Amino acid sequence: MKHKIFIPFQILIIVVLVFGANISANKNYASVSNDASNRVINLTTMALKLEEDIKNDLYSAKDTFTGDITGYGADCPLCGGTLACKPSYYVKDGTTTYFDNDYGNVRIVASSLNLPCGTIVRFQLNHISPEPIVAIVLDRGVLGNDLDLLMPSEAYANQYAGRTMSTYDVLRTGWTR
Repeated sequence: MKHKIFIPFQILIIVVLVFGANISANKNYASVSNDASNRVINLTTMALKLEEDIKNDLYSAKDTFTGDITGYGADCPLCGGTLACKPSYYVKDGTTTYFDNDYGNVRIVASSLNLPCGTIVRFQLNHISPEPIVAIVLDRGVLGNDLDLLMPSEAYANQYAGRTMSTYDVLRTGWTR
């Protein structure tokens, strides 16, 4: 009789071990199959990160305007050789660029009060440069959405710049991003 009890007890232990292992395997399978919700969370996180990267990208357009782009020289009859936004920056010597900490050496433009001082814009004027022109608003004196590109002299501006209706992108509004 002792012998009969011992055999069923071994069988019972084997059944419990097999059944327990099976349950454990099913739990692992269930956690692996739940991976779809993690993918949705990861895609949402990636989309938010991409949106933030675009917002912080120096060369992505934050806004777009259309206006006349003309040229002017710092030696024009009413020009004093300094800029409205940077009065200590002398340009009557033919200087047409400014070093910006974020964008490097950029051209100088005059704008209306629609664009704050320090705003960075990008536009294309093929008759002046085959590459897009990146410029900073450092001067005033135009109306609406128009821009005036600073040239080495008024004579140079009259000869090469002209007046061109163009679309331009605002890359940064004001001095800080």
